[in-house]
Amino acid sequence: MKITMLVIYLVGLSWVDITRADGLPKMGYTSGRSAKDLVAKGYRWVTVDGPYAGAKQQEVRQITSRTDLTELSLVETGDGYYLIPGTLVRITQDDRVNGMSEVLLGGITKPLWTYTRFLSARPIRDAYGIVETPDTTGLVDPGDTATAASALNERGAGGAP
Repeated sequence: MKITMLVIYLVGLSWVDITRADGLPKMGYTSGRSAKDLVAKGYRWVTVDGPYAGAKQQEVRQITSRTDLTELSLVETGDGYYLIPGTLVRITQDDRVNGMSEVLLGGITKPLWTYTRFLSARPIRDAYGIVETPDTTGLVDPGDTATAASALNERGAGGAP
């Protein structure tokens, strides 16, 4: 029993080091940028699981009222978007008065609104145990001209619209 508790304690201590803001290299992220650099550029990780994003702030207010009928109607009409824990987003606009942020997600072409409290500046592992980064999600940093140029070249070479 004591050995089991010791093992659990040691595993817990190893996880404490992973949750630090600059723990990305220990999590397998090796692009040379730290989590602090990503946060300074507006990147955050999603902390909630559910339909907590919408194209308009009003949709987010409606969907977070969390009645089953409201949630169902917003998802059926395509106005509600599901957020998944560990997903990397980039904040494009911050509405501090309402506590909301407009974010970009990889694979979704239009910006979405969600509550800022659903986003974390600390890296969070996704469902596969991986910490998402701009390199793995398809979010291109407009300030990084080399990455933006290579993304445009790949898009042009592949014949994709």
